[in-house]
This record gives sequence, structure tokens and C-alpha cells, in this order.
Amino acid sequence: MEGIYIAAEHGELPAPVDSVCARAGRGLEGNRYFFEGDAPSGTALTLIAAEAVEALEREHGISIEPRESRRNVVTRGIDVNELVGKRFRVGSVECQGTQLCEPCTTLQAMTQPGIIKGLAHRGGLNADILGDGEISVGDAVVAED
Repeated sequence: MEGIYIAAEHGELPAPVDSVCARAGRGLEGNRYFFEGDAPSGTALTLIAAEAVEALEREHGISIEPRESRRNVVTRGIDVNELVGKRFRVGSVECQGTQLCEPCTTLQAMTQPGIIKGLAHRGGLNADILGDGEISVGDAVVAED
């Protein structure tokens, strides 16, 4: 994994962190989607492939920093779309992919026109966190068999 980003409030540009505590059913500590009770399915963790962010500039002339995608984890070398409906690990933390995290008008308003088209079907992954632990930059994201 290349990056971890946390935003305490809506609209805030996520800040990079070296590591963060992931809590089962609740989310990432310090993130605005960290829940005191059970997190709604698919809201605990979001991931995006660095390759998708890089393709934005190459294919659509849109240049953003990975954190501007508003996703928590930036991966490289794994197709996050393939994790929908599957269990996977971020470091030692077990997760469950729930659905694609398609770009929306809010993301476009915070970045640049055309980002919805540019990230369609590669805007990332929504996931649940199934086990507590710490995730750190450099941890592997690995699909479970």
C-alpha cells in the first residue's frame, strides 16, 4: 500500500498518516467515518488503486493527488475491483469488499470537471473491516483464497 489518508471532517482534504488503527465494524480511528457503534456496511474503509489515479492524467488530462480521491487507502499492483464480495487483508487486518466506490458529483465539485467519467468503474472499493489491528504504509493488500 502506498498511502493512508484520514479526514476528520466532511470537505476536509484527507491528511496522510503513516499508520492508523482499524476497528472491526467501526472504521479507521480519526476518520470522519469512524463510528461509535456499528458502521453501515461499506463505510468503514475505502481503497483506490494508484494506477487509476495515474490513468486520469494520461487518459483524461486530469491531474490529482491520490488523497484528493477521498479514499482512505491507495494501493498498487492489485485490482481493487476484483475484491468486491471477497475477503482480503490490509497488512494483518481482515476486510470484506462490499461494492465499487463510484465517483460522485461531490467528488467532482471538490476536484475537477470530468473526474466522474475518468474514474467510472475504477473509483475504488468500499469495504468493511472485520478485525481490529493497525495498518501501515507499505503493508500488502492481499486477496484471501
